[in-house]
Amino acid sequence: MPTTPAERSEHDEYPGRVMAGEMAQQPAVLRRILDEGAPRIRAVAREVAARRPRFVLLTARGTSDNAALYAKYLMEIRLGLPCGLTSMSTTTAYGARPDLKDVLVVTVSQSGGSPDLVASTRAAREAGAITLAVTNNADSPLAAVSEFHVDVLAGPEKALPATKTYTASLLALYLFTEGLRDGDTSAAGALPELASRVLGRQDEVRALAARYRFAERMVITSRGYGYPTAKEAALKLMETSYIPALAYSGADLLHGPLAMVDNVSPVIAVVTQGRGGEALQPVLDRLRGRGADLFVVGPAAQVSAASAGFVLPTEGVPEELQPVLEILPLQLMAYEVTIARGQDPDAPRALAKVTETR
Repeated sequence: MPTTPAERSEHDEYPGRVMAGEMAQQPAVLRRILDEGAPRIRAVAREVAARRPRFVLLTARGTSDNAALYAKYLMEIRLGLPCGLTSMSTTTAYGARPDLKDVLVVTVSQSGGSPDLVASTRAAREAGAITLAVTNNADSPLAAVSEFHVDVLAGPEKALPATKTYTASLLALYLFTEGLRDGDTSAAGALPELASRVLGRQDEVRALAARYRFAERMVITSRGYGYPTAKEAALKLMETSYIPALAYSGADLLHGPLAMVDNVSPVIAVVTQGRGGEALQPVLDRLRGRGADLFVVGPAAQVSAASAGFVLPTEGVPEELQPVLEILPLQLMAYEVTIARGQDPDAPRALAKVTETR
């Protein structure tokens, strides 16, 4: 069986083939969004901005929930709009009908097919909300019940672990947020090439993954824009390798969970270059003081002071765009750890591509 990406063709059959192929598509997907999707996203943003929403509610599950959390940071920081993550069961299970007049409800879903997402979005629109669906399926039930729709243009995603739809959703949400303020999005133009450079370092990640193949638990931490990355990385590790991975904001880690950190279980720190990374510094100092096996994804200076790490090419990339790059080595890590453990990341047990929660 081929053992390296260079030795494999697109027709080879091997564990993780589909996930590997979809991870590799991400630079092209990011370019497609910038070239083809950005004008439509900006047009939708202008229509929504003209309605002057008073605050934002974000609705999602799983990987899309982590993309929604990223949007929460974006909209609160870049727009000054208060944002909340909804609890869909208040509508779908308890029948609550809050007054949502002039509220922007953004529902993020790869498939746009989960019944609870559709039902809660329909209820929000009936309650007066401005509803926007962000999906990878323009013909989905969610897109149909929403007033506005943004297509993330990722193309069909067949692997159960979502990869390209996650980064596509991040970029689409960034473009939408900047569109609401008529902001300059030119910095995003560097992302496809930078993503290609990161994904081209898979051999480097494979060597690092050998270090963690026998891990019984992982802790992942970050602050600010990097926190959704930490949560998404934990989800990827759990659904592919079955390693319990606990994601904490750096601030929350110090409020108790730090006690479980030792020199055996790895800690992955996502260090965004900017204010989030600065806020995480005291946490990194505490982790080093406890002798943690610390793996850092971030700037070179932080990686050199850790047990291991992956240097991100983020020089000149605004802090709010770095999550699009941060998750890439962690997707590769989840993939490579899973392969090293003799499992198939394409087919996690007990999971389905469309999760039909109600």
